[in-house]
Amino acid sequence: MSIENAHLQGITLYSHADDFRSHWIRYVLAEKQIKYNLIIVDEEDEDLASLNPYNQLPMLIENDLKLFNSSIISEYLDDRYRQNKLYADAPMPRAEQRQYIWRFEQDWLKLADIMLCHPDTLNEKEKAKAQKQLRDTLISLTPLFQHFPFFMSENFTILDCMLAPIFIRLKAMGIELPKQHCRPIHLYCQRIFSRPAFAKSLTMQEKNRYSKFLVN
Repeated sequence: MSIENAHLQGITLYSHADDFRSHWIRYVLAEKQIKYNLIIVDEEDEDLASLNPYNQLPMLIENDLKLFNSSIISEYLDDRYRQNKLYADAPMPRAEQRQYIWRFEQDWLKLADIMLCHPDTLNEKEKAKAQKQLRDTLISLTPLFQHFPFFMSENFTILDCMLAPIFIRLKAMGIELPKQHCRPIHLYCQRIFSRPAFAKSLTMQEKNRYSKFLVN
């Protein structure tokens, strides 16, 4: 179906079939139990450029609103649909969440982009450098996952929605975390991946690729 001609009621999410940014938004929608129309496309789709000047995914459309940045989309959804809140309402903790999101985008997601790049454009030297950098960072940050069931919190938040799609793709990035030293991270992943909304957020392609990480 041409996305340019897709006229659907309610929320429409244009998503890649296997992409951590798209997955982040699908996870938010699943946790908040929001019904939406899912259209799987590729960033190379010619019609995407007619709707999105940056030709990037994910992209959300609701009525006349078009959003195409994951952090903006996630915050909009949490403000627009108040059930199962993921962002803090108070200014200080909300600012801290936004700052963590910015840091993850700058420090982790850019590295993931290098490692998950299409084989035709993959730079092996840059990939090896990114693997070491992210692996070392995660190992050093293991204590952050030790004292709370979720990331730095007793409650599930937007930060977990953002981190889970990265963690389930670590093996695909070629990153193995030591089981004993990084046990808090492994346990954290088990808790997150066992949530019903996480399984619901996966596309068929992702379910086939990451099924061994899901807890039945």
